[in-house]
Amino acid sequence: MRALQLQRLEGPEGLVMVEVPEPEAGDGVLIGVVAAGVSFPDLLLTRGQYQMKPEVPFVPGVEVAGVVRAAPAGARVKPGDRVMGFSFTLGGFAEACVVAPELAFPIPEAWSFEQAAGVVMNYHTAHFALHRRGQLRPGETVVVHGAAGGVGTAAVQVAKGAGARVLAVVSDERKREVAKRAGADVVLLLKEFQAGVREATDDRGADVVLDPVGGDVFEKSLKVLAPEGRLLVVGFASGQIPSVAVNRLLLRNVTVVGVAWGAFLMQAPELPGDIARDLEALAAKGFVNPVVGRVFPFEDGAQALRELESRQAVGKIVLKVKAG
Repeated sequence: MRALQLQRLEGPEGLVMVEVPEPEAGDGVLIGVVAAGVSFPDLLLTRGQYQMKPEVPFVPGVEVAGVVRAAPAGARVKPGDRVMGFSFTLGGFAEACVVAPELAFPIPEAWSFEQAAGVVMNYHTAHFALHRRGQLRPGETVVVHGAAGGVGTAAVQVAKGAGARVLAVVSDERKREVAKRAGADVVLLLKEFQAGVREATDDRGADVVLDPVGGDVFEKSLKVLAPEGRLLVVGFASGQIPSVAVNRLLLRNVTVVGVAWGAFLMQAPELPGDIARDLEALAAKGFVNPVVGRVFPFEDGAQALRELESRQAVGKIVLKVKAG
């Protein structure tokens, strides 16, 4: 089968299209990949900057959507099913990929493969962040940073499905429209978001801030939290890992909460199934509808990663692996 293999830790330029043996299903679900999601961890992996550091050569990619070729007894999916999945062992940038049975889910009938390719990591992360870690309650106000990206649009929709009011933060006017389309109640430009949050909440502040950016965005977000507000640390897309003087947390009665969906699955193996059921219900009610950005041909995987790196991407970037 064809696969995009990283042969040098030189960023996207290290990817090469090669022929490799098709993986064996074993006790996993073998998926014929139609579309693969392109994620920030994939970009970090190409530079050896992610916490997981596989030896080259390897095939990146953790998010896939396609058709089941083989599945073990007892799995929720069967051969011929349209599925979306997440692979801890990478290998998604290929024509076939194996995922654990508990991380393979049926695709809602109304969704395309391209939409489904960006769901498992982004939407499960958003749900885990807002519900499990952020303890979001109906009627609360949520600020979502990077609201035009894959995680951001997912967080906007999951928060709306929870009955929250969503203030989306984006970096430019082009991204404003994407955040609106995702369902945000108010969209703020990054340069003015602190004043915008204060105005939108009558100076009370936000109950929850979801931050996948880090850097000075984190510092400014602390200042817009309402009493007993929660700042959810989802990632560091800015490349800067911030720190905090904990006396500020004490004096203002606010909380900084770490969010690592993937790492938590080892402690709570039932979590993916629980989240998937809730997301299915939200999709049926019209709250969850994945926003797809640019779709690149399989051969242009390096270009897709560069698009992500440029910080100009909106929605979920996807590789079209084959027709489907």
